[in-house]
This record gives sequence, C-alpha cells and structure tokens, in this order.
Amino acid sequence: MNLIYFALAALLLMVVALTVGLLALGRQIGILFERISPMGALVNDSGPEVGQQTPLFSLASLTGGMVSIGPKPNRSTLVFFVSPTCPVCKKLLPIVDSVRKAEGKWLDVVLASDGEKAQHQRFIETARLSNFPYVVSTELGLAYRVARLPYAVLLDQHGTVRAKGLINSREQFDSLFNAYDLKVGSIQSYLDQQPAVQH
Repeated sequence: MNLIYFALAALLLMVVALTVGLLALGRQIGILFERISPMGALVNDSGPEVGQQTPLFSLASLTGGMVSIGPKPNRSTLVFFVSPTCPVCKKLLPIVDSVRKAEGKWLDVVLASDGEKAQHQRFIETARLSNFPYVVSTELGLAYRVARLPYAVLLDQHGTVRAKGLINSREQFDSLFNAYDLKVGSIQSYLDQQPAVQH
C-alpha cells in the first residue's frame, strides 16, 4: 500500500514539474517570437499613404499595349519599380515572376522605371521580361515619391494603396501581401499594436 502512495506522490510531482516546465517553455517561445518578429517592407512617409487613392495613369508598355494604374474591377495591381542598373532589383525579379504566375487570378504585376527607353528595351531582352507590362514614366515615380529601388506599391481593385515600401528581400516582399491580407498599413504597424510579451 505504501508503495502505491509513494508512486502516486512521485507521479504527482512529475506532473507538477512537467506543467511548470511547459509554462516556462511557452514563455521562452513567446520571447523568441518577439525577438525574431518579421521585418516588413521599409515604408516611407512620402507619396500616397496606405488607404489613399492612387493617382490614375494610363501608360504605354514597352512590351506592348497600354497599362492602366488605378481602379480595376476584381483586379489588384502590384507596381514594382526597378532599374537596369540595380543589382537587388535583378535578384528579386525571379520572385516577382513567381508572384505574377501564382497570383495571376487576382493580381496584375507591372514593372516600372524611368530613364532612356532604349536601355530598358535592352534590359527587357536580357532579363527576359517580355511577359510583364513594363512602363517608363518619370511622372509615375514622382507620384509615389520613389527615392530608392527596388520599391513596390500594392493597390486593391478600388485603386487604393494597400501596402508599399522599399524591398530588399523575399521576406519584405511577402510582407506587402501579409499587410494586404491583414488589412493593415504595414507589418511593423501590426506588430507594434500587438501586446508585448511580459519578461
């Protein structure tokens, strides 16, 4: 009989120790998630703010046809600003292409830049960008106050700016779509609104 009591007491102590251990582990995981929280696109304060209507543009594409930037029934638009001399832009172009293919049912992807059209024509050929609408417009860059590249603006079907920012990595690129899905201005603003983990 004493052996049974001893076993039950040992089992109870083990359950209590396991519960305490799980609570401590959960707390440490919370702290870890806070420390490694994602870094979204670097949003600047200039240009149309998230939630504002985009200026309307109708521009000729170097790959043919006209490109409309503004409200589109049931279609959102990603305007990705690039340059033939920007190495980070070139690194991200395969990601942009995969997004264009994966999200093509609801999203139009437009490449945009400024400068000499002949240089961009060579860039389109060498980087194999003929599947993208590609516009060259100083006015478009000025409208969004694009100061550094690569830069992206994500518009919804109403022509409202839903996310924007300087993009240097896949993670920052994905943050635009996360902000779009969460209906927040940016991932940073979303994280700032979350309650801090108590240490």
